[in-house]
Amino acid sequence: MANVNKVILLGKLTRDPEVKYTPKGLAVADFGLAVNRTYATDAGEKREEATFIDITVWGKTAEVARQYLAKGRQVYVEGRLQLDSWEDKQSGQKRSKLRVIGETIQFIGSRQEGQAPQAQKAGQASPVRTEKAAHSPVATVPAPFDGDDQPF
Repeated sequence: MANVNKVILLGKLTRDPEVKYTPKGLAVADFGLAVNRTYATDAGEKREEATFIDITVWGKTAEVARQYLAKGRQVYVEGRLQLDSWEDKQSGQKRSKLRVIGETIQFIGSRQEGQAPQAQKAGQASPVRTEKAAHSPVATVPAPFDGDDQPF
């Protein structure tokens, strides 16, 4: 029996990427993505709803995300769903969370939409990129997570 676990998303970052490193030095970045959907009700009224998704990227993709992504920046993400399960230490209840493991990210638009974190801290505007560069860079790195090297 064939199986497919593929997710394609286009949205805006809800927070700057948070990068951590595993004990072996592998970068792991987490960020939030808001994906909007517009639809019409039965009465013809237009409505919009947002879905908030947690994204995790690994390795070189995580480092590129830290360098180029910031809150408000639009990004295209391809990846897979992963369900994390654990027991809450305080209540003892079983908890779970569905997240997307990003395998490919592509930046959409310019940095002006969401300045790089380094430029925000310095209070400077990000440099304007040429039209050709606005579609790049694309970071494609297979997620090497094997379950033994957790960053937290």
